[in-house]
Amino acid sequence: MKRKFGALEKVDADLSNLQYKIRRDPPSYKADFAGQYTQYESQRHLFVQAPTSATDKGIVFFRDLIDFIAHVADCYPLETANFPEDLIQLLSLQHEHLGSELLEKVVGSLVLLRRKDIIDSPRLLQTLFPLLVTTPSKSLRALLYKKCLSDLRTSNAKVTNHRLNRTFQTVLSNLLTSDRTSSKGLWAVKFTRELWKRQIWTDSKAVEIMKEASLADNEKIIIGGVRFFLGGDKEREELEDESSDEAAIDMGKIKHQVGINKKTKKKARQMESAIATVKRKERKKKQPHPLNFSAFHLLHDPQGFAESLFFKHLQSSKSKLNLEQKLLVLQLVSRLVGLHKLTVMSLYSYFIKYLTPRQPSVTSFLASLAQATHNLIPPDVLESLVKKIADEFVSEAVAPEIASAGLNAIREICVRQPLAINKTLLQDLVGYRKSKDKGVMMAAKGLLGLYRETAPSMLEKRDRGKEAAMSLKSGERKGQRFGEQAAGQIEGLDLLEKWKEEELQRKVGTHRDARESDLGSDGGDDDDGWEVDDTSDSDSGGWQNVSTDEDDRVEKPSKKARHDSRASSKAEDEEEDEDEDKENKLSQASEASKSEAAVSSLATTRILTPADLAKLQELRLAASINDALPASQRKRAAAARQATLQRHVDDPLTAAEIEGPASLSIKNTKEQRIALAKAGKEDKTELRKSTTARRKEKKQEQGKSTTNREKARKKNFLMTLGKAKGKQKRSLVDRGKVLKAHKERGKRGGKRGNNG
Repeated sequence: MKRKFGALEKVDADLSNLQYKIRRDPPSYKADFAGQYTQYESQRHLFVQAPTSATDKGIVFFRDLIDFIAHVADCYPLETANFPEDLIQLLSLQHEHLGSELLEKVVGSLVLLRRKDIIDSPRLLQTLFPLLVTTPSKSLRALLYKKCLSDLRTSNAKVTNHRLNRTFQTVLSNLLTSDRTSSKGLWAVKFTRELWKRQIWTDSKAVEIMKEASLADNEKIIIGGVRFFLGGDKEREELEDESSDEAAIDMGKIKHQVGINKKTKKKARQMESAIATVKRKERKKKQPHPLNFSAFHLLHDPQGFAESLFFKHLQSSKSKLNLEQKLLVLQLVSRLVGLHKLTVMSLYSYFIKYLTPRQPSVTSFLASLAQATHNLIPPDVLESLVKKIADEFVSEAVAPEIASAGLNAIREICVRQPLAINKTLLQDLVGYRKSKDKGVMMAAKGLLGLYRETAPSMLEKRDRGKEAAMSLKSGERKGQRFGEQAAGQIEGLDLLEKWKEEELQRKVGTHRDARESDLGSDGGDDDDGWEVDDTSDSDSGGWQNVSTDEDDRVEKPSKKARHDSRASSKAEDEEEDEDEDKENKLSQASEASKSEAAVSSLATTRILTPADLAKLQELRLAASINDALPASQRKRAAAARQATLQRHVDDPLTAAEIEGPASLSIKNTKEQRIALAKAGKEDKTELRKSTTARRKEKKQEQGKSTTNREKARKKNFLMTLGKAKGKQKRSLVDRGKVLKAHKERGKRGGKRGNNG
């Protein structure tokens, strides 16, 4: 009896076993739960009274009780009504005295209660976030940050929780604006950047938080906010690419393995998991793509933001940022100015002292200057900067790498504002295309090609090229004026408009042919194929005037008359040529006006339907295929130059792009040449492989087996010896039977009967 009582006591003390029983039948074990809850309250009371004097055994028991009650709290809601508040008070008041394991258990229990909907997300975040900001413990900060971030992601998993997001964003914004010198605002930067990367926060409120962070007084917070604007969108795209580039599941291979291998529960679970993954990917493909706007486009006041950044962190003498940090801020200001076409005139005078080859990170300054340039900046402001770059970087006395970087920087500036350079300086720079150094030559040719496309009139006649000279003569290309804006339109809209006109003409033609055929069939019976001339305009009762022979006789003119007629005909021809020239000019002007008027006539006169958009995509594809043909190499080159000119304004200009041609001037070392040669040899060995070897490697990568013929070829000789001896002992009749069966099998198409 004593042994039986001890066994029952052991079962009751086993909390995990009791938890399992309560989950299955809560009413039957209500008394057992009440006993454990009483022990929890007594342990909590003892710990609150003297947290430092608690024993290790008591702390372990208290931790197990908290874990047990958190898991079964939803089974007894009335009995555990005060349990969440007890944990919140314990965490808020006694977190310094809680051990690491007990602290982790209390936080985990609160998160578990949130998942069971016993407490809501705002209550959980109101408990954890103030503790995250104030606690000096590094391990506790890492734990609380992880739990808060996980709860925000869970709350926005199925549907965006706008109320929770607005509340938490307000807390982060107040944390930044309340004390701009404190480092606590770094948590606002971390949360906002991570949730932006996960595409949970994509609104303008998150961008405003990072805007306030960029204007803070703490260096770490400033750089965190600046880096968000410079790289936050790229991080989001990379994360999206990583999620979409997951290993593709081969359903055919999995079904084949399940059909052949031994059937187990593990294999069945793997099959179900693979099917669920494939279905989830298919659903994700069918969902509409979200409109993820860049952080730059969600700013409310980009002009004020750019001016505040420039005057506070760059031009102010009180700024504590070093050169590297100032360069990041400068890149952000230049991106804002170039993207939104802002006007910050003092920014360009700030660049002058940094435009020397001896300046550290000078290519980054050149890239920032190019980014801050747009077609609304007055040319006289940029002309002095371009001249300074040409004087400092482009000359015979400097190294080729410096000259190519300077030419490339001038080209990037002139792409955005072609009027930033005068004709004399342009002609001097274009003359470097005859340089012996490859990098300098390529950079100068790039500048020449740019002005052949944009402003060929600024070049000399010998440098314009055939196409530019012809287009300039015909009036297709005109000199660009300051502030002139080109009319924008949808790409390929002219193709759709032309296709619609052709379809309309085809329908009108078919209707006309059908109507004429109907008329011909109706009149054929009455006229018996005779054509009747219409004489309704004759009022003389059927009489017609016929010319006599005298009228047909022509008198031969005299010599003087012939001379006068030749002179008059020559004058008439000259007048006709002048008239034709005038008509050509007028026709060209009218065509130009028509083309200007018809830039977007289709887009402004009707709404494009889904069928129109599908046809537009089809016409674009057909046009791109035609451009890829060998006969269109010149068009392809022109399109590539145009794409360079119209590079997307959201794309940043980096120092590596400025240094691009300079890499051609640097000669490789011996080790680099050896590495390139070895890489070339490896590529050649790959190309020399036979088709069978490549097929074999592909099969091995896919995990497939070899064919029966390959297996027979690799079989041990002693294993095949008996079959070979058997073939030698065959009689003539057996050999005839085998040969006959072989012929019949060949007629059927082999053993599987592939001939049908």
